[in-house]
Amino acid sequence: MKALILVGGFGTRLRPLTFSVPKPIVEFANKPSIIHQIEALVNCGVNEVVLAINKPEALMDCMNIWATKLGVKITYSRETEPMGTAGPLALAREILTSDGEPFFVLNSDVICPFPFKQMLEFHRNHGAEGTILVTKVDEPSKYGVVVASETGKIDRFVEKPQVYVGNQINAGLYIFNPSILDRIQPKPTSIEKEIFPKMAAEGQLYSMVLKGFWMDIGQPKDFLAGTQLFLNHLAEAKPEELVPAGPKIHPPVLIDPSSTIGEGCVIGPHVTIGPNCVIEDGVRIKNSVVMEGVKVGSNSWISRSIIGWKSTVGRWNRIQNVTVLGQDVQVSDELYINGSSVLPHKSVTASLPVEGTILM
Repeated sequence: MKALILVGGFGTRLRPLTFSVPKPIVEFANKPSIIHQIEALVNCGVNEVVLAINKPEALMDCMNIWATKLGVKITYSRETEPMGTAGPLALAREILTSDGEPFFVLNSDVICPFPFKQMLEFHRNHGAEGTILVTKVDEPSKYGVVVASETGKIDRFVEKPQVYVGNQINAGLYIFNPSILDRIQPKPTSIEKEIFPKMAAEGQLYSMVLKGFWMDIGQPKDFLAGTQLFLNHLAEAKPEELVPAGPKIHPPVLIDPSSTIGEGCVIGPHVTIGPNCVIEDGVRIKNSVVMEGVKVGSNSWISRSIIGWKSTVGRWNRIQNVTVLGQDVQVSDELYINGSSVLPHKSVTASLPVEGTILM
């Protein structure tokens, strides 16, 4: 089986992290975010994954390592211009149709339990051309709602409804028969606005409801929220991957074994710490992501923030409220950083108390 992942874009919503690393390989829970998707695809029987992207060179070294590790072929479909969410399928037509089997299409920003085996079974059972995974939301008026029958057959799509018509939205994960490619030309096209309504009108599109969490992690606040949901999921599904609870650990917490945690620290809940980090004595970290090679000085306090690769946080700092430090940021001692973004290779020598500050 084949799969195509819509990478596209420049990752502008996840800056300053994406100034240093392409969005699909920014680590989510200590692993390139796109690898969570590819692992689940491989477990479902996919043997070739196509990445639809404008600049594949920046990904290739990382992807080659993981392709070998997972035993999957990874190929690239280069976009010379933005092709929307349907155009890339037409560009990759030869690969996607080579085995005559249904193929998956994924939005690279999505994190969830990835129930691909169940999707494939559901898709084959209903026999129509396409299946959309949908997730339930509390405030459907903010989204485009998928209206479907009890069997999952999609009737229509309603954009930001002001009257309640349902609470299921497109989760950005699909499976299609190769015949869908007869509907798509190799030009910029929206699959959601131009292809899906026609398929639904012909009775060729079904929805399957996702059981479990879902998040688009394409921007920092959602990256942190997705981390919380993912760690909660791991605590139930694979607790052996997490650090056991203890005086220092308020679970769920994921820490790479190569990192060191000092005396008197309290880590968690909902924290990931990458490889080769040094967390000095008396540090408090909660609801945060600490990337590889970070040093956090003694008695600092970090909450709802992302600390980028090889950054150094001095002693007695307070960092909070969706602050994002880019790669190799140096923070002096005794500062307060509130809801700010700091670009890579910058030094912070004064407090940043005003939410929304960007240090360039």
